[in-house]
Amino acid sequence: MQRYAQIVGTGSYVPEKVLTNDELSQMLGEDIHEFVSQTVGIYERHITREDEDTADLATEAAKRALEDAGVSAEQLDLIVLATDTPAYISPATSVVVQHRLGAKNAGTFDINCACAGFVTALDAASKYVTADHSYNNVLVIGAYNMSKYIDWKDKKTCTIFADGAGAVLLKPSEKPGLIASKLVADGQYHNFMGILAGGTHMPIDESVLKEGRYNRVRFLQRYPPEVNIEGWPKIILDVLAKAGMGLEEVDFFLFTQVNLSTIKIVMQNMGIVPSKTHTVMQKWGYTGSACIPMVLDDALREGKIKAGDNVVICASGGGLNMASALIRWGA
Repeated sequence: MQRYAQIVGTGSYVPEKVLTNDELSQMLGEDIHEFVSQTVGIYERHITREDEDTADLATEAAKRALEDAGVSAEQLDLIVLATDTPAYISPATSVVVQHRLGAKNAGTFDINCACAGFVTALDAASKYVTADHSYNNVLVIGAYNMSKYIDWKDKKTCTIFADGAGAVLLKPSEKPGLIASKLVADGQYHNFMGILAGGTHMPIDESVLKEGRYNRVRFLQRYPPEVNIEGWPKIILDVLAKAGMGLEEVDFFLFTQVNLSTIKIVMQNMGIVPSKTHTVMQKWGYTGSACIPMVLDDALREGKIKAGDNVVICASGGGLNMASALIRWGA
């Protein structure tokens, strides 16, 4: 039989600590609330404690997805974790999560495609399910702990980024689940935004720490706005073309939660009514590689996605990396 990868469980997690726009305004010494709330769409964000790492966030989201799916950790065959804020440079964060869950029968690996990481990981994981009959329970996680890398005096970054994790459980199905997907990259933007120190290109030493620039997340050059405004519609239409479907056949769209204004512009340009999307940046901030599974989980819990719906997810991030997928939602 033809095997499809079907999402059968979702879960998300945010740390307890909340940081509001008003609190950030006090920290920065200027009022940032109007711009950040009205343009970016963020009112508050959740931040990890000093002793919370990315594996903590990922483990909690994973537990909730497993519970939602009715699957035990011991039943997992594979864990794929997307993050660009790993617990360690090495080993992979996914193997830490495997240990904490007690998923003793699961293989693991990490994916780093910045904020496009979860959709990329979902694409890769779905192919394990469809191509190899030994993969019957696959956990896909997006986790983000960017607060550890923020310069709290830099309003370009501290107003946007936040922490959280989301996870989904994939199982094989005779009915279509993940129908089509596409990955896009444009490496000319690789040094426009990110944490450029800490790897082999720029190991962290005394001079890097003293400068305090490249060991923190930075917008080093300005992305052209058309990167997302033109890029999201193009990759979505390419995915739909692979599936032989039209835009009018899509019931729901979920985008990277980085900027509410960009989402509105893209939807307006594509002729998509506002009711066909959902956002969480207003309460959770921008959680990068975790935002797609988090907004998916939240939309499901609010009853906005139902069985049989065609759902498009679209994510982009530093690199530049972009990923999109079309999912037929199961029962």
